[in-house]
Amino acid sequence: MASTTFILLLPILLLLNPQAQAQAPAPAPSGQLNLTAILEKGSQYTTLLKLLKDTQQLSQIQNQFKTNSQGFTVFAPTDNAFQNLPSGALNGLSDDQKVQLILYHSAPKYYSLSDLLTVSNPVRTQSPWGLNFTGGQGNQVNVSTGVVEVQINNALRQQFPLAVYQVDKVLWPKAFSADANSPSPAPAPKKKGSNKGTATPTSAAADDAPSPSADSKNDSNGVAGMKNNVGFGMVLGFVLLCMRVLS
Repeated sequence: MASTTFILLLPILLLLNPQAQAQAPAPAPSGQLNLTAILEKGSQYTTLLKLLKDTQQLSQIQNQFKTNSQGFTVFAPTDNAFQNLPSGALNGLSDDQKVQLILYHSAPKYYSLSDLLTVSNPVRTQSPWGLNFTGGQGNQVNVSTGVVEVQINNALRQQFPLAVYQVDKVLWPKAFSADANSPSPAPAPKKKGSNKGTATPTSAAADDAPSPSADSKNDSNGVAGMKNNVGFGMVLGFVLLCMRVLS
């Protein structure tokens, strides 16, 4: 009797077992994603994490995981990428520019690497400027800002709703400077003694002083001539007087 019952229940058990095995675990809710943990696990994103916290963008990005149904993509520069910036480039940015720099490294949509190979450029970011993506050898993906181009080397996470990709250069916006390796220079100081075409006070005074006229020169010559004639007459008169006395 027991064996008969087991035989009758066996088909039912076989039908139920595959269904149980086919049940996949439900995906974790997006609110449980932790960008800080992902970057800390990569162990070379200290500068990026500090910048995210200083600009208060870390919490903003975390909130978007919960509200954005299209997902999110982050491009994470390494510590070496920040160190390779020109001296003072990062510290020279205003607080608002630092926020824009962080937003330029994030896109309000989930992109897999294969998506980036076929995406329409420019790709919208959280900042006012877009990014351009091109393919290289094999499945290589390059990202360009117009002044910086770098290969995406590693996917720290590539699962909807969040993708985080390592980049070995800071994605420096073209709007910040003409060249990522030489941020906008300060105006050159004026060279000493470069007042070409301007007169010095001494020379100006000399130029403004009136020169003696020709008439005044002639008057001087006339006075000198009269003095000479008077002197010659006196000498001649004295000589004539002496000749009369002697005779």
